[in-house]
Amino acid sequence: MSLLSKEHALEIFKEALDAANPRKCVLEHINLKGDALNIEGKEYDLTKYKSIFVIAFGKAASSMGNAIEEVLGERITGGIVVSNTRPHFVFSKMKFYLSSHPIPDERSINAAREVMRLLEHAGEKDLVIFLISGGGSALLALPSQGISIEDKRKVTELLLRAGVDTYGLNAVRKHISQMKGGGLLKKALPAQVITLILSDVVGDRLDAIASGPTVPDPTTFEDAWRVIEELRLEHRIPPQVVIHLEEGRNGNIPETLKREEFDSDTVQTVIVGNNLKSLIAAERKAGELGYNTILLSSQIKGESREVAKVIAAIAFDIERFDIPVKKPACLIFGGETTVTVTGDGKGGRNTETSLTFSMEIMGHKILGLFCGTDGIDGPTDAAGAICDGLTRLRARKIKLSARESLIQNDSYSFFDKLGDLIKTGPTGTNVMDIGVVIVD
Repeated sequence: MSLLSKEHALEIFKEALDAANPRKCVLEHINLKGDALNIEGKEYDLTKYKSIFVIAFGKAASSMGNAIEEVLGERITGGIVVSNTRPHFVFSKMKFYLSSHPIPDERSINAAREVMRLLEHAGEKDLVIFLISGGGSALLALPSQGISIEDKRKVTELLLRAGVDTYGLNAVRKHISQMKGGGLLKKALPAQVITLILSDVVGDRLDAIASGPTVPDPTTFEDAWRVIEELRLEHRIPPQVVIHLEEGRNGNIPETLKREEFDSDTVQTVIVGNNLKSLIAAERKAGELGYNTILLSSQIKGESREVAKVIAAIAFDIERFDIPVKKPACLIFGGETTVTVTGDGKGGRNTETSLTFSMEIMGHKILGLFCGTDGIDGPTDAAGAICDGLTRLRARKIKLSARESLIQNDSYSFFDKLGDLIKTGPTGTNVMDIGVVIVD
């Protein structure tokens, strides 16, 4: 692959990551002058509040919490930060809890219980600030009564392996949890509540980000069961989960929080960063590097293999006809694809997208980079991979079959052997995935 094109693709991806810096995203949306805290045009007189509690959870929790401490300092009464990596700094007013992602464990439950205990102190004269980012639904987990963490873990694993989309996953999660689907908001009320969100969900659906713990939930027990039926998992999920969902469908268990159950004036929810913000930064950088750019969408979803084929088709039109933009061109998109696992290999949605893309563009002067902004692609230590028209030919020289790797869902191993994995390490942020395609 062209060293210059590869270098440019990596520069463009880095710019996208910088735009999703959680600390900067928070600081761009809040302002404190004297005792007046202004968030997106809404002003809060901090002298009116007896206590201020901060609860941050998700992959970007530490950086978001650091930003709030910088702004509010000693005004914070207490708080909790929950993430999957330890911060390199110490909080002065909040306690940090290391938790588990993507599958919740006992640490997730312990952290959730600590959050619930803290919220017991919140009353009508208090202010509660939630800082939520991707991964929050696993990092902070408290199953419904009668359901164990093992039950919940089993359901999550089955859903992920079946290729469930984020909406379906969250619909089920919310109905086997005490915190999701508005559960945290219900616990915090009647305090004044502010939620700042770094979105990792296609379309920025508030009820889907971290399974919507501080917003009303439009899904029902019936919706959750429909997801399980459509994926043909009704006879594979744990019996206690089946019983719980059936009780909910029959009206014997209260539904998740609905909009009419609280005064919207006491709640403010703001998205401080998302995939589109990163794509715009990437597009700007690509332009600076001399490319004619096109930002396709921030809402790409579907099977990784099919998405790769569609993106390749657009690249071919650019290469042959100079449409929809002229060469040299940079095509940028974002979103979150899915992988239906049938093999026993190692990989994630981004390396699988890259592997399929490399098969499509063989022999063409096209390069593709596909990476997760959190630095983790599925159950691997890579953010994704980079490929070009020579990738498959290089693989053949070392007797490495792209087709067999794809059949086995072994995209990680494929790119590892070629030296084309992209490893950033945990980035401390998460605004879904970024795709950068260069056509010379």
